[in-house]
Amino acid sequence: MIAYALRRLLGAIPTLLMLITLAFFMIRLSPGGPFDNERTLPPEIEANLNARYHLDEPLAMQYARYLGNVLRFDFGPSFQYKDWTVNELISSGFPVSATLGLLAMALALVVGLSAGTYAALRQNSWIDYGVMTIAMTGISIPTFVVAPLLILVVALSLGWLPAGGWDWTPARMVMPVVTLALPLIAYISRLMRASLIEVLHSNFIRTARAKGLSERQVIFRHALKPAALPVISFLGPAIASVLTGSVVVERIFTVPGLGSHFVQGALNRDYTLVLGVVVFYGMLIIVLNFLVDLIYAWLDPRIRYDRRWS
Repeated sequence: MIAYALRRLLGAIPTLLMLITLAFFMIRLSPGGPFDNERTLPPEIEANLNARYHLDEPLAMQYARYLGNVLRFDFGPSFQYKDWTVNELISSGFPVSATLGLLAMALALVVGLSAGTYAALRQNSWIDYGVMTIAMTGISIPTFVVAPLLILVVALSLGWLPAGGWDWTPARMVMPVVTLALPLIAYISRLMRASLIEVLHSNFIRTARAKGLSERQVIFRHALKPAALPVISFLGPAIASVLTGSVVVERIFTVPGLGSHFVQGALNRDYTLVLGVVVFYGMLIIVLNFLVDLIYAWLDPRIRYDRRWS
């Protein structure tokens, strides 16, 4: 396991380098610049600004400088948020997005795993069809439709919750969390149902039943862990996505999370902010996928990475 972990960590370096390279040159080659939205500046002031942020250097030199800063986990200053660095903006936005994301993921896991398991155990019954119909509906309806509907019904019509804003109170979190969790619930329930049905028809499950174990023991001791493997695979990029914030959800509910910073940075052509969020997001995906692979061995004893990689 240790040898596999080291290989995975070393293999992540070229992936991260490719991500930084593509993101850097794509945003630098896009039309416009970080100061184009401001009023027309005298040439000498614009030259001073470009020199201050090293934008007057050749593109290759800018890339080398940025790569060196990233190695020190320094994403540089923001071009649009005065007196703020990208690290500070990420530090301020990520806790908000992470709080919403973790709550949404916890809700999705509890509801999705329960619904998928129950549907699999009642295969081809009206319960199974009902759960899968609701899941398909949750997948089909995008969050930019669900969020305004929740605001219209729950906040404006019923007056139960505030329509938006952020102050770390549970009332402000309910609707963003539910909006983020609904599509996750749908995906997790479908994955869990399909996987559990397949596992229940496996040879080792038939062996467990032949030994005289009760159906409850068969399900909880032998079936649930291997059935959860596809869900664990899905959780790697899904957790990274909800931790860094949903752009649509944060904008609709006016939540000051990382997704809002990313959108505003893209609109303002804030190179360093957009790059910083992209690199941070890439790091999260790499780390979470790495943890997912390690969890695989714990859930399924048939998987042994050391034998495969030794």
